[in-house]
Amino acid sequence: MNYDYLKSNYEELTADIKKICEGLNRNYNYVKLIAISKTFPAEEILEVQKLGQIDFGENKVQELKSKFDVLKDANINWHLVGHLQTNKVKYITDFVSLIHSVDSEKLAREINAHAQNSNRIIDILVQVNTSHEDQKSGVEIADTKNLCDEISAFQNIRLKGLMTIGMFTDDEKIIRENFRTLKDLYEDIKIKHTGFCWLSMGMTSDYEIALEEGSNMLRIGSAIFGHRNYL
Repeated sequence: MNYDYLKSNYEELTADIKKICEGLNRNYNYVKLIAISKTFPAEEILEVQKLGQIDFGENKVQELKSKFDVLKDANINWHLVGHLQTNKVKYITDFVSLIHSVDSEKLAREINAHAQNSNRIIDILVQVNTSHEDQKSGVEIADTKNLCDEISAFQNIRLKGLMTIGMFTDDEKIIRENFRTLKDLYEDIKIKHTGFCWLSMGMTSDYEIALEEGSNMLRIGSAIFGHRNYL
């Protein structure tokens, strides 16, 4: 199969991110790109990995685990970016690089327990529901500080920052407000939690806004792999 479109997409995307960073007087090398590979086959992930991309993200535990098993010899850092149920934590703690979606003390406790069993320290982000949408996971803005304090007590978890998903809307002002809220929260909590280094926000449809609002971790799938077919 011809995978030239992946190379073209990837090079176009990374060039655009670099251009945006230059316009913002930001260092492109300090922005981490997570290639969101959900629904796409291992063969395509490997093709993108050959282009120099080593961070890949999945939404579902089962799909993440199966792709890890197939590609475990490849130089890949795996990220879990979707909602994580406590009963599925055990399937990924042996290998996951970063969990983006921690939104409760209960979930953090479970991750910590399995990390201890695996003799690992696992990096996590707290997901914040900055858009106040009922259908989205994430801790409420007002509860974020307390959750970060609770998580910091666990020995086998490293709290590395915050994540949010902007509202799915064409209204740029609303998206910008979602991201700005997280950035303000990040800067406030970082005073106490000095291990903070990642502000994960921005996807294919809104990564330029996210960069403008301070994101240093982008979760982008469609701009690399193309549109998904969920059928």
